[in-house]
Amino acid sequence: MPDTDPDALFTVEVPAPPPPKGRPEPAARLPVAKVYVDVPLAHLDQLFDYLVPARFDAEAVPGARVRVRFAGQLVDAFLIERVARSEHKNPSFLDKVISPEPVLAPEIAALCRAVADRYAGAMIDVLRLAVPPRHARVEAEPPGEPAPVPAAPPADGWAEYPRGRAFLDAIRSGRQANAVWQALPGEDWPARLAEVAVTAASAGRGAVLVVPDHRDVARLHAACVALAGEDAVVALSADLGPAKRYRAWLRVRRGGARIVVGTRAAAYAPVADPGVLVIWDDGDDQHADQRSPYPHVREVLIERARLGGAGVLVAGFARTAEAQLLAESGWAPQIIAGRDRVRASAPRVSAVGEHDSQLARDPAARTARIPSLAFDAARASIKAGRPVLVQVPRRGYVPAVTCQDCRTPARCRRCAGPLGLVGGPDRPPVCRWCATPAADFRCSACGSRRLRAAVVGAKRTAEELGRAFADVPVRTSGAAEVLARVDAEPALVVATPGAEPVADGGYGAALLLDGWALLSRADLRAAEEALRRWMTAAALVRPGGDGGRVVVVADSALPAVQALVRWDPVWHADLELSGRVELGFPPAVRMASVEGSPDAVATLLAELRMPAGGEVLGPVSVAETRERVLVRVPRARGRELTEALNHAQRGRAMRKDQEPLRVRVDPLDLI
Repeated sequence: MPDTDPDALFTVEVPAPPPPKGRPEPAARLPVAKVYVDVPLAHLDQLFDYLVPARFDAEAVPGARVRVRFAGQLVDAFLIERVARSEHKNPSFLDKVISPEPVLAPEIAALCRAVADRYAGAMIDVLRLAVPPRHARVEAEPPGEPAPVPAAPPADGWAEYPRGRAFLDAIRSGRQANAVWQALPGEDWPARLAEVAVTAASAGRGAVLVVPDHRDVARLHAACVALAGEDAVVALSADLGPAKRYRAWLRVRRGGARIVVGTRAAAYAPVADPGVLVIWDDGDDQHADQRSPYPHVREVLIERARLGGAGVLVAGFARTAEAQLLAESGWAPQIIAGRDRVRASAPRVSAVGEHDSQLARDPAARTARIPSLAFDAARASIKAGRPVLVQVPRRGYVPAVTCQDCRTPARCRRCAGPLGLVGGPDRPPVCRWCATPAADFRCSACGSRRLRAAVVGAKRTAEELGRAFADVPVRTSGAAEVLARVDAEPALVVATPGAEPVADGGYGAALLLDGWALLSRADLRAAEEALRRWMTAAALVRPGGDGGRVVVVADSALPAVQALVRWDPVWHADLELSGRVELGFPPAVRMASVEGSPDAVATLLAELRMPAGGEVLGPVSVAETRERVLVRVPRARGRELTEALNHAQRGRAMRKDQEPLRVRVDPLDLI
């Protein structure tokens, strides 16, 4: 008999105890799921652990949508990762896997976390911006075949810019290249950006291009399709509708297309291995999201480039102070054409009162809304058979009126809102806040019943020009109907800023009216925004050598007007940045706006761990029961400021403070 261990004769295998009745069996491998729950409370902005039931083992993949029981309720959540063990005792089980589709890519999850931290917001709020709502029928459709790798496009269009070819070479070779591109007036910018995107795609990498609105999306999408083919390019914008947008987004997530063109949500598009990230016209306010945590596309793309190694191209006709800071710091060298080439491409720009002979011919030029200089430019363009663009800052008929005798702004007796002529001259003024008619208006200052226009809108302007040019058709482009293109025929096109249609062959002239309305706004960015709007319109005009004329009705001595006349947005951006450095405003510093009831604002400030060098400006009243403070810190302390704001907001949430409080970091409207 062989030698044996006596104790082994009495060893009995004891099976593991069965799970409690009704409790599911956890998955054998990586049984713990870390999820972000869809509960927008600051103190719950963290990962929570849940066990994965064995029956969901194959479906509960990182990036999937799941449903969990949280605080006694079923809530949606995003599964971020699965791990072997949890630091918590007895975590609950996932209740359901909504879909096994991994909609949240790991790199996009990391980007959303970085954006939430940058803007003192919650991760789940950023995830709502990044991942579109699910459409089950679309999700069940089989994935399409990946688009073939396109050929590298020619770079002849970038030869006008000394550093243009070098930038494309860097994108083609896979190097991280950042740049600030100043497009020439009249430049076919969709074609140039399409060449950048297809260059990245030809090297096997992706491209994300973000533009302000759907008209720009259509133009840029068409330019990319012409170079790379229909299957290689996806357009993402809200006007597509839920099903089409989700189908296009899924095509990108599943690797079917490498080039994405869209509005601000496209900054989070799940493109695999992006090589270049582009933002066009970064000064447009549509790039700033109006939902918490109020991120700006430019900063989102910069964070994405930092995390993934992609290049960033900030492009436009004008230049913001933020883009100027990127260029001056050396982070993004500028791509700009020589001055001789700029002068050859730009239209001839004239301003009111730029020389004495102009005032001698028209003594009332400084006070007239449409001086004779503008009429002369319009007549010359129409005589040459070309359309004329008329940019008006406000839409409507007469958006604002004042007392005829004392110039006091006309106010509603019910709510004190501004009065305006909305329906035309034959209708009584109407309050623009509460819509109450004011047929019996009487001035509160002098008692007069007479009114005059303070601001004339696009509709009234079209009516006036129609009388002056009786034989010329007048078209309007604005909120009710935005035109995409107009023919190369004599016409007057009256448009509000941002709604200017493209003219075949270019406009013969552009009249930029009511410059004072743009420049006199109580806004830190008023001059920068006015120049951006003017340049966007003037860039649609033919070169000066081909008869193109631009007339800006504003004082010629103002820096913004001088920058337009010389077509030198870099000089103006440098002035803006220098002024903000001196005054201590973004982008020279990091600043947060805290707005709410006086008690809520005071409580948050009392709990705020102010970073070194921090300063509080205010409070100031912004409404009857609301006030706002600005918190300013050195730029290097920006991360400390957002961490302090997050800590203070978590404290409010844990105490269940009911009073709403809005926190925005580096908001566009500081004044």
